[in-house]
Parts: sequence; C-alpha cells; structure tokens
Amino acid sequence: MITRNPSLTDQVKALIRKRIADDEFEGGRIPPETELASELGVSRTTVRDALSRLENEGTIYRRQGAGTFVNQQGLQITSRLEEIWSYEQVLEDHGYVPSVRVLSETTLPADPETAEALGLAEGETVLTIEKLFLEDDAPVILTVNRIPSTILTDTEYTDDEVTPVYDFLEQHCGRALGYYVSEIVPVALDGDVAARLLVPNGTTAISFDEVGFDQNNEPIVRATSYFRDDLLRFRLIRRRVRT
Repeated sequence: MITRNPSLTDQVKALIRKRIADDEFEGGRIPPETELASELGVSRTTVRDALSRLENEGTIYRRQGAGTFVNQQGLQITSRLEEIWSYEQVLEDHGYVPSVRVLSETTLPADPETAEALGLAEGETVLTIEKLFLEDDAPVILTVNRIPSTILTDTEYTDDEVTPVYDFLEQHCGRALGYYVSEIVPVALDGDVAARLLVPNGTTAISFDEVGFDQNNEPIVRATSYFRDDLLRFRLIRRRVRT
C-alpha cells in the first residue's frame, strides 16, 4: 500500500528493491516504467525517479535498446555508506542476529574535539552513551555518542539509550537527525576499545568519526564508531565521473 509519508519515490524505490531481493523479476529484467506505475498506482515520473536512484546506487543498470536489469554486483552492497541506518539493521543485512548492550551513560565536560565539533563553550557538558552491538556473544561494533546537555528536553530516558541515536534525539531532544558529516579513519585498537571488542591491542579496524546535524543545520551529536573488520566489511560502488 502506497502512502504519502515517506515520499512516494522513496516508497517505490523500497518496494522495487525488496522485489529485487526476493528475486521476483524473471531473468533479472525490470518491467517497463508504465507497467510498474500502473501496478503501484503512481505516476510514471515517480517510477522513473525511483529507478534513477536505484541505478545511481548500482542496484540496477540500463542497457540501451534492451531495457533495465538487476545488477548482480550491486546486490553485494549490503550497507550503503551514503545512508543513515541503525547498526542492528547493518548486522541483520550481513546475516547476523544482533543484540545491543549499553555499556555506560555519563554526563561530563566535553573534550576539546567534541566541543569544537558541536560548537560548545569550555566547560559545557555532553551526555555520553557507549553501546556495544553483538552477534550472539561476539562484539562487532562499539559506538560512542556525545549529545550536548543543553539540548536535552528531559532526563527520563532510562532504557531508551539502547534505541538508535536518531530516535533518541527525537524523543529526548526534539531534534531530527538530518545528516552526518563522516570521516572514515583506519585505527589501531587499544586500551578500553580493544578490550570491549575482545581483540588484541594493535588490531587494525575502521572507525567512523561523525558529526550529526539537525534540520536547521545545527550540530547535535558527535558519534564515533569502531568496527571489527574480521566480522563486518563494507563495500561500495565507485563510478567514473565523465566531464
């Protein structure tokens, strides 16, 4: 059933992607735009926009004079780095059954890097939530989210720390996470991070250091995530830009 929120284009894109995942298109061939539009009860323009987004992601490709087809290579991309997703979903997409454990929740003065990233004055505090994402008993992802205390609308958030940070921000700060500016950093894990991920000191891994912005372009969270790359790998499709 198509509704109006989220956008029709996003819904159509999600429906087509699910049908691709369920191998519903015979021979990997996507039906014509007019046929999809009639089936879904939307305009041809909406279908065309959805297909264009899927093509940009590498999920489908167009062959001139032949039609539109599923890109089997693109199906190997389980988590798209340009999208915001919950880490539970990431682990599910990689075939795991995830669980989440809140390790700590503290309110302390922001460290210099966090203060600069969030535009805080010296001495201002942040709520820091550390979480571990596991597959069975194996820790896969460690996250540290730092939220300015000044934007919290309440302190009755016990048990809500386990929710995705974008839900927490909406529920307890009245802010919607619009986008992240992310830096992907190779790191050598040591100290508490290595211990919490159950890996030896010096183990190499990937880290995301991110600043999240709300609908008004104001920074509302600094997030750092560490991934065990022996258990979780990211792939992406890079395209040549022709000028």
